[in-house]
Amino acid sequence: MTKSLLLSNLLLALVWVFATGTLTQENFLFGFIISFGILWLISVNRVENKYFTIVPKTLWFFLVILGKIVVANLQTVKESLYSKKKLNPAIIKVPLEAKTDLEITFLANLICLTPGTMVLDVSTDKKAMFVHALHCEDKEEFIEQIKIKLEHRLLELMR
Repeated sequence: MTKSLLLSNLLLALVWVFATGTLTQENFLFGFIISFGILWLISVNRVENKYFTIVPKTLWFFLVILGKIVVANLQTVKESLYSKKKLNPAIIKVPLEAKTDLEITFLANLICLTPGTMVLDVSTDKKAMFVHALHCEDKEEFIEQIKIKLEHRLLELMR
């Protein structure tokens, strides 16, 4: 059911693009949002259908990641303008709830997307990840940010 709704949503978005005569990414995204709303309105079992919860969660996840990247870039620029004595680099052991290789790989890539952080290694038992942070004031807060903002949201989408 989810696949058919996604296909219907994409086809309705394409109909919107052809009806307006403007083939741009913004117009397609707008058509996708409008067609999602139409499908939501005409759907009988909205609560039981997983599609109507996955799409908003996915969009919110990408917005959170984009915001995290922007904030990390601003923080990295700010820190690069000051003397290197103010930097507080650290290697932090982050416990993992992710179990599969795919989940761990996606999480590692998301962590590496933000400037100033880099995944160094994953433990052999896959229960911890070692992350290098360019500037880390509080290790517990850093771990909590990774767990709440990235790992929990990612696992919510993947499981």
